[in-house]
Amino acid sequence: MKHFLKKLYHFSGTWTGAIFFVLIMIFFVAQSFVIPSGSMKRSMLIGDFLFAKKFSYGIPIPELPWIGLKVFPDIHHNGHLIEGDRPQRTDIVIFYVPTDRKTHYVKRCVAVGGDELLYYDKHLLIHPHEGDTYIRAHYPQEKIVTVMGKLWVDNPYSKLFPGIQYLPEYDANSFLLMLQRVNQVDMQPLYIEGLKAPGYTVGGSPVNVFYKKVEPDHYYMIGDNRDNSNDSRFWGSVPYSLIIGQPWFTYFSLEYRSYARVYSGSGGGRDHQALSRVCGDLDLGSKACEKKWDAYRYSVRWSRVGRSIKTMEREEPTVD
Repeated sequence: MKHFLKKLYHFSGTWTGAIFFVLIMIFFVAQSFVIPSGSMKRSMLIGDFLFAKKFSYGIPIPELPWIGLKVFPDIHHNGHLIEGDRPQRTDIVIFYVPTDRKTHYVKRCVAVGGDELLYYDKHLLIHPHEGDTYIRAHYPQEKIVTVMGKLWVDNPYSKLFPGIQYLPEYDANSFLLMLQRVNQVDMQPLYIEGLKAPGYTVGGSPVNVFYKKVEPDHYYMIGDNRDNSNDSRFWGSVPYSLIIGQPWFTYFSLEYRSYARVYSGSGGGRDHQALSRVCGDLDLGSKACEKKWDAYRYSVRWSRVGRSIKTMEREEPTVD
């Protein structure tokens, strides 16, 4: 045993050994990711560099970094080398987006297989598949509403996770965007009598809500920044086969966005909340504000470095 450990130690000091052990870490333990968009703001911020636990939901089939080449066949037909636990409601999950199965997304799991959802402006109603008795036992009475003869929970996670918000950056919101793309979204448009929601007419039919029942062993992923999130409402539930893991902790956090990006959305991600915090009473479109932002750019968010995601997501956000 001592001889074996000595040889292993010497092997780890070679280039081949170093690459081998790094790949083992990436394949089975942890992998580095960076948050590129504001869809999880303010629970997770653009420029958060984090490690993801690859073993949270079993072991996904290992693939070579950057090129996405699988190194093992999918013998279980579920995208995992070793099957494990499934995502739970409220988990923040890293997964492949179903539309291309190559791009990593980070969203919150709001519903699991068998759950039903209703979505209208500023309201996400969930009917867990466990039924009305479960809802009464696990959710506060003030969040429970009756729709279509059964109980639903209205925005059940907003008090648990202060970063969940409905703050559109544009003169619209995700519900209106879904109405405009009604034939391209995942949820079914409906009109429910008695629902206190504004009504619209789409294709000659009244609509005041979108409905979805999640498929078995699928998970509905929605960004905490709900009016600025491309998520399951637009491209559907995520099957277990595309689940990668969970964000673990941030090892670095950097504000790197340009003024053009945060002001006008150049490159994606207009963010007037962050700009207002830096520029104060200055006109956001002024040269003075641009100069102030440029001086702030590339600042490190030290308060987020080395922090657990599970800890930060339950705290009142201190930055945008």
